[in-house]
Amino acid sequence: MNIVNQMDLSFPAKSSNESFARSAVASFILQLDPTINELADIKTAVSEAVTNCIVHGYGYGDGTVYINVKITDKGKVIIKIRDKGCGIPDIERAMEPLFTTAGDEERAGLGFAVMQSFTDKIKVSSTVGKGTTVTLEKNIIRHRNSSGGADLGHGE
Repeated sequence: MNIVNQMDLSFPAKSSNESFARSAVASFILQLDPTINELADIKTAVSEAVTNCIVHGYGYGDGTVYINVKITDKGKVIIKIRDKGCGIPDIERAMEPLFTTAGDEERAGLGFAVMQSFTDKIKVSSTVGKGTTVTLEKNIIRHRNSSGGADLGHGE
């Protein structure tokens, strides 16, 4: 599996930038000609991961969210969303539905469950005091061209 394209993005950890992040990732993967549902799935998963950085990683404080998106020659999208915030002491517990560290805020604790349901694979790595990286993978359904081969979406 070879990387055919990638992008890096960073922005201040502000709630107002969450929609920018999901739109930027969605715009980048348009080159694969995803279905509306695939696009919506990725946007939702990215939105949840970025929100986790802002709310849980930095506690709405100062910080930067980092996103790296790679597209493989097999139509896989790999999205890494990272913060340098407080980290997660117990990843397994944090990934349980309804668990939240948001305290009195009205948070459902479903962020990781939502990410899992809208992607093919999720990996979370974290170090307390250093930050968290969420890696999301999604295979984009390939449309067949007239010769029966896969159209990789790069104007071949």
